[in-house]
Amino acid sequence: MTWRGSTTVPDRIFASLPYLLPLVDGLAFGRFLFTQFPVLQLLLIPLAPLMQIYSLPFASLIIFFALYLGVVRNENISHFIRFNAMQAILLDIVLMLCGLVLPIFSKGVQVAFIAETLYNMVFLGAFAAFVYAVVQSLLGRYAEIPPLSDAVYMQVR
Repeated sequence: MTWRGSTTVPDRIFASLPYLLPLVDGLAFGRFLFTQFPVLQLLLIPLAPLMQIYSLPFASLIIFFALYLGVVRNENISHFIRFNAMQAILLDIVLMLCGLVLPIFSKGVQVAFIAETLYNMVFLGAFAAFVYAVVQSLLGRYAEIPPLSDAVYMQVR
C-alpha cells in the first residue's frame, strides 16, 4: 500500500524513528564485520547516546512494550506511524529469533567462516531493511517488506 491519505512531515519523521530499535539490536550481528573493517565503527558514533540508553537493564523490553502499547494500539495516532512502528517491532522480533538460532548453528558449524558469514548476512539484511524503511517513511510511502508487511496489515487496522 503506497497511499492512505496525506502524511505530514512530522508523521514521516515519527514513522522513521521506531526503526532505530531493530538497528540497535542488529548491531550485535555486525561484530565480525566491524572487526574486519574498523572504519565502519565510525557509523556507530551517532548511535552512541541511544546505545547508552539501550544498555540499561530492561531498557529494550520497556522500549518494545512502549512502542507496542503506546503507539501501535493507540487509534489516535495516524495509521502511517502505527504501521511503521509495528513493522519495526516485527523486524526486531525477527532479529531476536536470529539471535537465539544463530549461536546454535555457529556451535554446530566447525568452520568459523560460515558462522561469520551468517552473522554478516543477518547484519547486512537488517541494515538494508533499516535504510529502505527509513527512506520510504521519510518519503511518505509505506515500506513494503513482503513477509512482514502482510503481518503488519493484519495487526494494524
